[in-house]
Amino acid sequence: MQKTTSALLGALVLVVTIVIVVWGRPRAREVPRPPEALLPEPVGSVSAAVDAGVGPLEALLRERQKPVLAGQPGSRLADGTVPPALPFNAPRSLRFGVVLVQYRGAERASPRARTRVEAEVLATELRELAQSDFKAAVARGDPGSAVDLGRIGVNILEPAPNYVLFTLGVGEVGGPVDTPTGFWIVKNLGK
Repeated sequence: MQKTTSALLGALVLVVTIVIVVWGRPRAREVPRPPEALLPEPVGSVSAAVDAGVGPLEALLRERQKPVLAGQPGSRLADGTVPPALPFNAPRSLRFGVVLVQYRGAERASPRARTRVEAEVLATELRELAQSDFKAAVARGDPGSAVDLGRIGVNILEPAPNYVLFTLGVGEVGGPVDTPTGFWIVKNLGK
């Protein structure tokens, strides 16, 4: 009788363990896609890109860039153009610093923050200061600004700040570039 009870108890523990493991594991969620009209224009096929004068590897890289909704901060450079693919000699990761200038409507910005136009004017002034004294520019920036934010990999940021940062030489300052959190002035601190 003891053997039968032990066997039944063991089987019950095994079944309960299996049920917990199977039902307890996280399930994959389906992420909703934005309407096709909001997605950026596709590059097209690789062969069409090659015909247009773009190399096949660059065409593949462009197709694989994460989609950013058109018109969103971070999707365009300051001149309004879509950022091109990074050059092949761009670093895979680097350390960087940032001066943040927020404006009303940006992520995590106060409703009493400056207007976008005022922020752009201030960001342009801070860029001039950052070229000679980055630490002083960081001190005048909004919370979130830092002399050294640490290491970041390529293609983590939105396309525009990613392009600006990863095309800078070591020690160079770039921007201002519009991002979801406000205008950024970035500095490449090297590896």
